[in-house]
Amino acid sequence: MTDSNEENQVPKHIAVIMDGNGRWAQNQGKKRLFGHKAGMDNLKTVAIHAQRRGVKILTVYAFSTENWQRPAAEVKFIMSLPIDFYEKFVPTLKKENIQIRMIGKRDGVPKATLKAIDKAMSETIENTGLILNIALNYGGQAEILEATRLIGKDIISGLIGADEITPEVFESKLATAIFPKDYRNPDFVIRTSGEHRLSNFLLWQTAYSELYFTETLWPDFNETALDLALDAFAQRERRYGGIKK
Repeated sequence: MTDSNEENQVPKHIAVIMDGNGRWAQNQGKKRLFGHKAGMDNLKTVAIHAQRRGVKILTVYAFSTENWQRPAAEVKFIMSLPIDFYEKFVPTLKKENIQIRMIGKRDGVPKATLKAIDKAMSETIENTGLILNIALNYGGQAEILEATRLIGKDIISGLIGADEITPEVFESKLATAIFPKDYRNPDFVIRTSGEHRLSNFLLWQTAYSELYFTETLWPDFNETALDLALDAFAQRERRYGGIKK
């Protein structure tokens, strides 16, 4: 996009809660695992279109710290999806100049899953387009607690005083600190499938994000659905607690 006003209407960082895979499959009389597979396939489509619309970072909620409570067979299948994703889609994403990153706890994630993600990150590290950020084994509360622990250690070590803790200092300890400062916090949060909650996703970072909820199930959330969401974002007035000028 060349028009600066139009460009400013596109969120630089979108966070997506990819909900509804299981229901999508059940609606077709199939097992929930089939829906998770369709959801993974859809991620490539959405990422490529988001880049073409001018989005800089797309963070997707792939697996939460609470999702371990699901049936073991379902968890095992979900953890195998990054391996399939690497084999099927990373070559395409690499050609599209998309970089892959991950946030979340690595502890407990199968080695084969981490290996596939690490290879995807390594092979796309030189790409300069959209960052596809996969939140895997991620929880917002756990992230905030970890940031607090890290700051506590810095205080004990004498690197910082308690009265020097600012929002900027705190954000530097969050998982999203790996991204450029201006893009760390999502401008726009999309949740599919009709649920209206954040489900422990980027709790600090979404303090002033615009929220968008759609009844569309994630496997059906295509380019047109993303365009509709972006059109809605363009109509929002972001005041960050202030008043209209």
